[in-house]
Amino acid sequence: MSLAEAPAIPAIEQPDPATLRLALAAIGATLLFASLGQTIVSTAMPVMVADLGGMDHITWVITAYLLASTIGAPVAGKLSDLYGRKAVLQVGILIFVVGAVICGTASTMGTVIAGRVVQGLGGGGLIVTCMTTVGDLMPPRERGKAQGYLGAAFGVSTVIGPLLGGAIVQSIGWHWVFFVNLPVGVLAFVVLNRALPTPVERSDKPVDYLGALLLAALLGSVVLVPQVAGTYGWSGLPTMGLILVLILALGGFVITERRAQEPILPLSLFTNNTFLVVNAVGFLVGMGMFGTITFLPLFLQMVKGVTPTASGLFLVPMMGGLILSSTMAGRIMSSTGRYKLMPTLSTGLLALAMLAMSRLDADSALWIIGAVMVLVGLGLGPVFAVGVAAIQNAVPRSMMGVGTASTNMFRLIGGSVGTAVFGAMFSAGLMRNLADALPGEVSGGIGALGAEVVNALPAETQARVLDGFSDALHPIFWAAAVAALLACIASMLLREEPFAEG
Repeated sequence: MSLAEAPAIPAIEQPDPATLRLALAAIGATLLFASLGQTIVSTAMPVMVADLGGMDHITWVITAYLLASTIGAPVAGKLSDLYGRKAVLQVGILIFVVGAVICGTASTMGTVIAGRVVQGLGGGGLIVTCMTTVGDLMPPRERGKAQGYLGAAFGVSTVIGPLLGGAIVQSIGWHWVFFVNLPVGVLAFVVLNRALPTPVERSDKPVDYLGALLLAALLGSVVLVPQVAGTYGWSGLPTMGLILVLILALGGFVITERRAQEPILPLSLFTNNTFLVVNAVGFLVGMGMFGTITFLPLFLQMVKGVTPTASGLFLVPMMGGLILSSTMAGRIMSSTGRYKLMPTLSTGLLALAMLAMSRLDADSALWIIGAVMVLVGLGLGPVFAVGVAAIQNAVPRSMMGVGTASTNMFRLIGGSVGTAVFGAMFSAGLMRNLADALPGEVSGGIGALGAEVVNALPAETQARVLDGFSDALHPIFWAAAVAALLACIASMLLREEPFAEG
């Protein structure tokens, strides 16, 4: 199916100005709800994993959520194209709540990971459908400003999440980090029901279930291959089996999408320059972003000895930079109708910030870490604001849901692959650096390491462990810098399509 042959999306009733403001507020609340569930775990994770056991499995809590979000995003985007945004948002909220309850009542790591999968399915659909709904309600020229504000809202949640996570862990326990955002979800569900326009008609096109299943297998394999390879090696039987699944799923997906009446992810989108470049940049930036969010709190708590709450505070400068640059990028897009230069400059700045992070060690001043995080945020913000608005401007309205979902999907794939690869790099580096540093002094070995355990070690051993942690993290930020530099180069290939006035 070509872009020109795309079927019409179900029509919606355009709201009056007061209802529009209420709808945008509800969308912001829903985005806040979904992104809180993604970010609140970061500062709580070291304590949670230490409680349940397995420092070497720390990335699975993040990977499970990102994997499910990656799969849920394009499916939700396509369903919203067919049946309207409102129903998809409300179902997504319910799925997310169920996942939060599973995590909050968990007593084993396996249960937490299962709950994070359910949460991710709901959260991935919510985020992309929120962004798509803005595209429905706003004219093309105004979408840039609106998406900039949504990027800022995401930034706010990313600040609040780690802070709440750290405070809750220190006061009432990590289980409660999964319950704190439930009232926001209930409020968002109620307000959406009142404010969001209802589709005038629904599509009678069949859902591409086979395509969705093959896409899930393909995305799952892409995300899991680095994780499995880190455990069994690239030549190991589980890794080779997963690569075979990936190849078969890719082949089956391409064949199915060519034949499907209403493909879950139209292959014609991959001939669109904006779609390809924006999503390549999003993939690469996602690697750097999630690597930072995942491993910086670990560095601060283990190497610098700060509390979980204090480590969350160090994400505030990053989000301050993200909010500022995202909002400004949106305003520039709305006032000029242009956008190409912004992601090129911002990803170049991001590469420099990641290089600076690769120099951090136990002697680094905390104010320097905060300053570097501001630069990271300034580098991330324009990518978020520009990417969604550019794709919504470049694809037919009937593909806006799946097109918007692709921005989140590829960014999450980048985050998932990056977290898995960085986690494998970190585990290998930690084993290499600390293999001889813990001669029976820690019950359970490296997997049992936590801030309290390190503080109880003799001074000489403690110094070796801290240096080992720092050295294990440096390659991660070097790799993130390379990814950001590649994103800068890729963004230069973008063919700009100025926004229409109406």
